[in-house]
Amino acid sequence: MLSWTLGLRFRSHLLPRPSCLHKPRFYSTTLTNMGAQATHTVDTTKRLEALRGLMSGGKVSVDAYVVPSEDQHSSEYLAHCDERRAFISGFNGSAGCAVITKDQAYLFTDGRYFLQAEKQLDKNWTLMKQGLADVPTWKEFVSKRLETKTRLGIDPSLISAGDAQSFEDGLNTRDSTLVSLEQNLVDIVWGSERPSRPKSAVEPLDVKYAGQAHHDKIAKVREELEKKKVKALVVTMLDEVAWLFNLRGSDIDFNPVFFAYAVVTPSTTSLFIDPAQVSDAVRAHLGDDIEIRTYDEFFGYLKGLGEELKLGKDEKVLIGDKSSQAVANALGKDNIKIARSPIASLKSIKNSTEVEGFRACHIRDGAALAKYFAWLEEELTVKGNEGLSEWKAAEKLEGYRSEGALFKGLSFTTISSTGPNGAIIHYSPDPNDCAIIKKDQIYLCDSGGQYLDGTTDVTRTWHFGTPTAEEKRAFTRVLQGHIAIDKAVFPNGTTGTDSWARRALWEDGLDYRHGTGHGVGHFLNVHEGPHGIGVHITYNSTPLKAGMTVSNEPGYYADGKFGIRIENIVIVQEAKTPNNFGDKGFLSFEHVTVCPIHKKLIDTELLTAQEKTWLNNYHAETWEKVSPLLQNDTRALEWLKRECAPL
Repeated sequence: MLSWTLGLRFRSHLLPRPSCLHKPRFYSTTLTNMGAQATHTVDTTKRLEALRGLMSGGKVSVDAYVVPSEDQHSSEYLAHCDERRAFISGFNGSAGCAVITKDQAYLFTDGRYFLQAEKQLDKNWTLMKQGLADVPTWKEFVSKRLETKTRLGIDPSLISAGDAQSFEDGLNTRDSTLVSLEQNLVDIVWGSERPSRPKSAVEPLDVKYAGQAHHDKIAKVREELEKKKVKALVVTMLDEVAWLFNLRGSDIDFNPVFFAYAVVTPSTTSLFIDPAQVSDAVRAHLGDDIEIRTYDEFFGYLKGLGEELKLGKDEKVLIGDKSSQAVANALGKDNIKIARSPIASLKSIKNSTEVEGFRACHIRDGAALAKYFAWLEEELTVKGNEGLSEWKAAEKLEGYRSEGALFKGLSFTTISSTGPNGAIIHYSPDPNDCAIIKKDQIYLCDSGGQYLDGTTDVTRTWHFGTPTAEEKRAFTRVLQGHIAIDKAVFPNGTTGTDSWARRALWEDGLDYRHGTGHGVGHFLNVHEGPHGIGVHITYNSTPLKAGMTVSNEPGYYADGKFGIRIENIVIVQEAKTPNNFGDKGFLSFEHVTVCPIHKKLIDTELLTAQEKTWLNNYHAETWEKVSPLLQNDTRALEWLKRECAPL
């Protein structure tokens, strides 16, 4: 699943998801915004008219209004009730921001979504392609490009405290004002049709999968508070709450999280959650040391926290850099310190149990993929199935995954794309209107599963007919970039820059508009920060460390023709080198994804001897690990044997 590069995240969601497949506990039956599912245009005329009516109302009176992608927890992927930007604009990609003025409407998004946005936005909208020359980001636009004397309206629960301060500073220089509104204007327009907030049951994650008890994690957080000389930590990110307490839920499709906040002080830990979601088993798991409060108590609690902690002049409460302006307002600006949450860093480094879980679940996932691709090849080349849709194929893959041990659901909407649809980077098929997979077109499949012992995310590109010279050369260049990342050795302190992944493509004047890698959660969000591989400022300020999990997924996309991507999940590990310059220590990657890479699409004359050796070794490893799980599936076993044969 592709990472972001120029602005965010994951994962709309407006169509029901019909399926007869088994539904694991943590699986939601509605599509989410992890792909470009449903590319129909929505008429937004009446919605914008209603919104502008509210903007010019007596109580509000703002000249422009910002509708970001994120919810009050800065989630990349959303519950349906929080899909405000998708509702007001019709664009349901996971990354983007809408800015509406009295006579214009702008939609900002990055290169992953240009094609999708062009298809989904109606005549009311101007698409702002972030990353292209002379196109500002939405943050630059609202700070520097709006007219002077503008009153810019925001929902303070959806804007980070840091961004709000930056906007205020920029607007002040233009005689403009940032206006925090008590009610979200899109919610008012949405009215009674807005979905209700989910309240799914929460369940404990056994320490045999988590690898560390929650009270030990809380103790680590308290050590960080002492190091940072702060009196408390406010936890607002949903995956951080889930990780901290070893709990999982299903309030957001494909993400095993639940709506909650937490506050950790040197002597107390409070969890704010809807009581209906907390069973006796959860209470027993948490123990007496965790105080359970209602979700709605959170902001009131924050208003009294400073007095409760008896904060002095230089004593602060730490809030994460993604915490909202509403959180900062409740605590008081003089009482807060804004910095990266220590939980983000602790969570990003997997313990030995989690690492072993990643290895194990990827082998089971590899067996499901082998069954699927063997079936798909037979359908297209042997049976001559000319009516197999992208959606039906994705359903079949989910079925194979659901047969595996510890499977809890998909980790994002499957990107099952044939021909030109593969060039829509975050495309996923509409069950009611999608393409038929054609044997003579490139087929790109990006998919993943949630397992109790880990999260998978893998992309493979296939051609079941005869690929063109252009397709083979582009695929080979992508493969060379993938191998370059996989084989990389680098000193401690290195951040996730990705020129190695692009070098072979650059030699042909080719490139791609997304990051090369994103962090991956352990039975958590398939996109996890703060680390990654790409040009994003966060990636370039976060050194890679042993134990981090990250994707390796270069690609190439020919608009209107085809898309290519090769993705494995890798684990950062200590490297054994003959020397150790500067006593820094060196790192490398261990790949855990085991699925064949399509040899038919390779122009072998472009590969070096070392690259051929890497590919043969990778396929030998894949055969060794996956074949024992396919002994009862002759079709898949024979397919795997052929695809893993050396060049």
